[in-house]
Amino acid sequence: MSVMRKALLGVALAAAVVLGAGESARAVGHEADLAHHGHVSLWEGRVGVLLVSENHGPSDVSQATVRISFSEPLAGGQPLPPTCLWGSDRVVVCRTGALRAAGAVDALALDLRTAGSADEMTVDIGTLWSDGAVDDNPRNDRHRVLVLATGDPYVF
Repeated sequence: MSVMRKALLGVALAAAVVLGAGESARAVGHEADLAHHGHVSLWEGRVGVLLVSENHGPSDVSQATVRISFSEPLAGGQPLPPTCLWGSDRVVVCRTGALRAAGAVDALALDLRTAGSADEMTVDIGTLWSDGAVDDNPRNDRHRVLVLATGDPYVF
């Protein structure tokens, strides 16, 4: 067998092993249905986010990460909760902590200043990483919320 054919066979076998391992890992049950709910408010140059992350199961997730993106830039130098980091002037990324099947974590609260005085903004909330769990229902962990500067809570 030529060197080229051996190399191609090796690549094909490696792909089969990886795909097979992924399917068997899924069959074992590393599936989780993550969900994020809460509300967003915008008022007088401030934006507030209250976020609760849940896992509807069937498997536990040791850690997940949520990305919260804002259509308007936020003021620099603001402190965040210890579980969060700045991704940019419009993005905050937060760890959820362990999410047991059929469980939720404590609410995450953000109170941030905007860089300007926006009359409205769009806030996107979504799972960025879920510890390798497969989520066949991603609709409940991805939200886009249009928030008007009224101070009212817009629920997602």
